[in-house]
Amino acid sequence: MFRERIYLSPLSSDDYLKYAEWINDLEVSIGLFEMKTPITAEGERQIIEELSKENVFAIVLNEVDKLIGNVGLHNINWISRTAEIGILIGDKFYWGQGYAKEAMELLLDYAFNMLNLHMVYLKVYGYNVSAIRCYEKVGFKYAGRLREAIEVAGERYDVIYMDILKSEFKSVYM
Repeated sequence: MFRERIYLSPLSSDDYLKYAEWINDLEVSIGLFEMKTPITAEGERQIIEELSKENVFAIVLNEVDKLIGNVGLHNINWISRTAEIGILIGDKFYWGQGYAKEAMELLLDYAFNMLNLHMVYLKVYGYNVSAIRCYEKVGFKYAGRLREAIEVAGERYDVIYMDILKSEFKSVYM
C-alpha cells in the first residue's frame, strides 16, 4: 500500500527498540488508549510480534525507508463488517505534516476495498485536538462521546467516538 510520501509495510519485531522508545515517551503515548505504564524493550517486542499477526502495519517513508509509526485495524467484526482503527506517529519530527492522514487513507482503502468492511470507528481523547482535526480531514464523523470519562493530570476529558462508512470514503486510488 503506497502513497507518494509513505507506504504501509508488515510490522517487524526488529523495530522493538524504536517502538519502546516511542511508547515510553509520555508526549507520544498520552494519546494511546492501551499504554498506561512504561514498557520494557522485551515487552514491546512481544507486543509487536502479536500485532504483526493482525491487520497492523508499519508506516514507512518512501524516500529513505524510515519507520515513523504504525496504523492498524482492531476488533474486526466480520459479521457486522466493522473494525476499530488506531494510529501512532511515534517520531515526533513527523507530527503535523499530514503523514497520519495519508496512512489512515491507505488503511481505510484496504479496509473498505480489500476486506470489504462497512464501517470503521475510532476513539480519541477530547484533548487531542490535532488528532480530531486529522480524522475529520480523512472523513470521520462524530458518533458520540463519553463525557469526562478519563482523568489526566487532575483534569477530566471526554472520550470521543468517530466513524466513517464505506459509502463516505473516497479512495486515494480511484
